[in-house]
Amino acid sequence: MDTERSSPRYSGIDLWPSADILDAMIEAQFAAVAAVRGARGALERAALAIAPRLGEGGRLVYVGAGTSGRLAVQDGAELMPTFGWPQDRLLLLIAGGPDALLRAIEGAEDESERAAVLMRQHAIAANDVVIAVAASGTTPFTLASLRAGNERRALTIGIANNPNTPLLEEAEHPIWLDTGAELIAGSTRMKAGTAQRIALTLLSSLVMIRLGRVYDGLMVDVQAVNAKLVLRSENMLMQLTGASRDGVRDALRRAKGSVKIALLLLEGCAPDEAARLLDRAGGQLRPAMASLAARRAGRKPA
Repeated sequence: MDTERSSPRYSGIDLWPSADILDAMIEAQFAAVAAVRGARGALERAALAIAPRLGEGGRLVYVGAGTSGRLAVQDGAELMPTFGWPQDRLLLLIAGGPDALLRAIEGAEDESERAAVLMRQHAIAANDVVIAVAASGTTPFTLASLRAGNERRALTIGIANNPNTPLLEEAEHPIWLDTGAELIAGSTRMKAGTAQRIALTLLSSLVMIRLGRVYDGLMVDVQAVNAKLVLRSENMLMQLTGASRDGVRDALRRAKGSVKIALLLLEGCAPDEAARLLDRAGGQLRPAMASLAARRAGRKPA
């Protein structure tokens, strides 16, 4: 496997000057970005397949082991505060369980039977999406999870850094990140990990945009769980409407913190009407705003 082989280019690297070692590592990070760019088409196809499943109430299921598992869990965990993704529609499955987030759990990545049990326990179904990440493309826990997802007719996405591996061959949407050999042979926390992190960020962010959780480049489904995010919510509404800070604070209070509802309130909707407009628009703000504008103009929305 490319990620496990030694590269002659880096033989004797421990004898190099520190500045040259850093230059080589930085160069490798740029190579990781290039690998993601090469997978752009696969990422787009995967995102466009994911969005309809989630739009019908499906769950996002992230699966991985070791570094890949921690990167997958991190991406999934960030969807809740950033995009308001519901916690009950997110599963973060890492070999070895939660303890594996903080330390290596020896042998956990080989527990293929445990993976199958978890997929059964969580009743993975046809409207769910399984995103399985493994640099090798062969990790037993991750591969077993993906196979269980296929058996249950879930949409499966496989992300790996080695070509022609089972994870990519068996995923409905394979995403190959061609990062090649690592500067430190086998250390996939380096450029393979960087490429995975970027790919996951791009994939999930594109899905959230397609689901209407971004409006005019703003995270309008943000959960204002601290002072910084409360201020961000206020600033978004001031930017979008031109209303005063006092006005947007009052709207957010009446909207119980929902930026989307607050925006419709600032456009003159009553709370019940705003909720109905959003519901009919599948939670997407832009078509809800279009319906409001059409209603005011005395015509049916397009």
